[in-house]
Amino acid sequence: MSYEIEYLVILQDEETRKDYDYMLDHPEEYYSHYYHYYSRRLAPKVDVRVVILVSVCAISVFQFFSWWNSYDKAISYLATVPKYRIQAMEIAKQQGLLGKAKEKGRNKKSKEEIRDKEESIIKNIIKSKIDIKGGYQKPQICDLLLFQILLAPFHLCSYIVWYCRWIYNFNIKGKEYGEEERLYIIRKSMKMSKSQFDSLEDHQKETFLKRELWIKENYEIYKQEQEEELKKKLANDPRWKRYRRWMKNEGPGRLTFVDD
Repeated sequence: MSYEIEYLVILQDEETRKDYDYMLDHPEEYYSHYYHYYSRRLAPKVDVRVVILVSVCAISVFQFFSWWNSYDKAISYLATVPKYRIQAMEIAKQQGLLGKAKEKGRNKKSKEEIRDKEESIIKNIIKSKIDIKGGYQKPQICDLLLFQILLAPFHLCSYIVWYCRWIYNFNIKGKEYGEEERLYIIRKSMKMSKSQFDSLEDHQKETFLKRELWIKENYEIYKQEQEEELKKKLANDPRWKRYRRWMKNEGPGRLTFVDD
């Protein structure tokens, strides 16, 4: 009876039926047939979509905690910089937060708790007053891989609309670039990502605009100036001088063998 049931299963499954017919035509490959048969039966039947979904969710969770850890380290570092620490302490004094922390600390008679409370207040003020950009910015849910995949159709449509408007306004109608468009062209010329460009200081962006770097000729002049400036800095850098002397005298990858 069991053989009949198994034979019916073979007839219903197209892949298994092909293997069965192949075995009938090639009886000499008896052991090979059984290997494929049992490997297929014992193989875990997991939906690939579930595996992909779980993998994407796991990567997204890792991204979130990794980015949050980087953001927390950036806040901790800024809390040690005198410029930001003094400003945060002044704001805390104006709001009366430091006095409350000391009162709570006296009630418990713990200097460590007072210090930890004050540090927490300073960090919270820095978080609320400073907008960190670039790789250490505050993590956003919409930046995670899972949400990026879900929002991909929306981003694609938005880009197509933006690109069509760009072509229509500036290529067809010949409108003058605004500040946002000028900075976009400058960023593309510098081959920088949006997060990298956003992390630049405002005075640097103002310099780019004053020098009209969205114009290709002006950017080429600026780029050449930066390269010349970098060469001068390297020429006066003692570590770079030592490296050049080593390259000249020893050279890379030179091997010497000393006979004993």
